[in-house]
Parts: sequence; structure tokens; C-alpha cells
Amino acid sequence: MTYIFKTITLLVTHYNRSQSLQRLLEAFAKQHIIFGDIVVSDDGSKADHLNRLVELSEIYGFRLITTPTNRGLGNNINKGQDAVETLYTLYVQEDFDPFPGYALHLQNALDIMDERKDVDMVRFYAYFKYPYLKPYRDGFSEMMFSIWKPGYRKFHVYSDHPHLRRNSFFHKFGRYAEGEKGDRTEFLMAISFLKNKGKAMFYEDFKGLFDQVNSAAEPTTMTRSDMRQSDNPFIAFIRMIYRNVKHNYDLLTFKKGQH
Repeated sequence: MTYIFKTITLLVTHYNRSQSLQRLLEAFAKQHIIFGDIVVSDDGSKADHLNRLVELSEIYGFRLITTPTNRGLGNNINKGQDAVETLYTLYVQEDFDPFPGYALHLQNALDIMDERKDVDMVRFYAYFKYPYLKPYRDGFSEMMFSIWKPGYRKFHVYSDHPHLRRNSFFHKFGRYAEGEKGDRTEFLMAISFLKNKGKAMFYEDFKGLFDQVNSAAEPTTMTRSDMRQSDNPFIAFIRMIYRNVKHNYDLLTFKKGQH
């Protein structure tokens, strides 16, 4: 069976991981998922990867958006999103692969966004379950944010992980911060999303739709400090308190357009 999503553009951000990109595109092709358009936004990859992208574009029919130098995640998403012409964008970084059967869940997400005009995005993957969810349907739940709810994970309504969003996203939430590290870029968008009263749906089986693949040949290009990843209970507790206080401050002082 072929699944055609004419109103959705698949937007993939890429940097020096052409094997991963090919695997991602193959996964969609094997499931007979066809998009209205495919845009691959490259962030100044090395020549061998860029040459492979040109070859892949002829196979999979995507539009390749390039830049002469690496300009970071924010610029890469911005220029890719600028090229999108459909009503919706399915944003996926190149190291994610959809599991078999994904088309049904994508259709459910699209139906939800068509019927709920107040929903700005539907999320398909996460590292942890969002703590405040209101069940909706088809395995999706509405993410319920309140600054008065405890814990810092409440701030992570937005995420760069695979999601479906409207083409009005930049108009409502602004563009991604450029010249910042990837984590900072994502966090600033997360704060803008909350500040501008964004609404999102979350798939509760959050590891059941996409697989994040970091192979030895093409490892992750994102680096984080040891303090941010430490499992030491004391460090984790201090980190929790710090993030809760700082995120509340960032949200309260954030002004639209500052990023």
C-alpha cells in the first residue's frame, strides 16, 4: 500500500552523515511513504558527503539546500524551513529512522492537526516521557504546561526530535537562534514556544515510532559536557534545582524576537 502525504514536506537537516541520510530515506521508501516534497538542508558537509548528497538527490528526488561553510543547527533549520512550501513540515534529523508502520501514526497526527487548529506541532520521539499529559486519541496526548507545575522537564514541550508542525511556525514562534550551540538553539526555541502559548501533542510510546541510530562510521555530531550527562545522584539533584530555577527565569524574562 502506498501512503501519499501531499500537504507534508519531509525536512531533513544533514551534516557529514550521508550514510545515515540514505538509510532514513530508504526507510520511508520501503514503507511506500510519499511526501508532497522532500528538502535536505546541508550544513557545509565535507566534499565526499556533499557529492553523495547530489547522487542521492537524483535517486530520491529531494531538493538540496546547501551552504559553503558550517553555520550551525539554527541556520541549517532556518534555511531548510524557508524552502518548505506545503502546509506542514515533518522535521527529522538525519540520524533517525522510522519504524515499520509509521505511516498510520503520521496520518493520525495529520488528522489531529487538521481538526485541532490550535495544535502547533505533534511530537513522535523523546528521551523521556513528558510529565503532564492529557490523553487525546490514537496514542497521542496533549502536553499540558503550567509554570506552577513542579519539575524542570515541564519546559520541554518543544523538541528538535522528529515532529510534525505547521508552515506558520516561524510566524508564531520566530526563527531559530543562529551562532549558538545546538542545545542552546533548541532551548531558546523551547522557551519561545512556551512564551507564545504553543500547543503540542506527544506520542506516549515515545520510543516506538523512530529509532535514533549513531553508528561507529557516522557517530553523533552533538557533544555535551560531562556535568550535563552525569548520573551521579548529587550532581543530578543540583542539576535539577539549577534547571528549574533558571528555566523559570528564562521564561519570565524572554521577549519575542530576542533569539
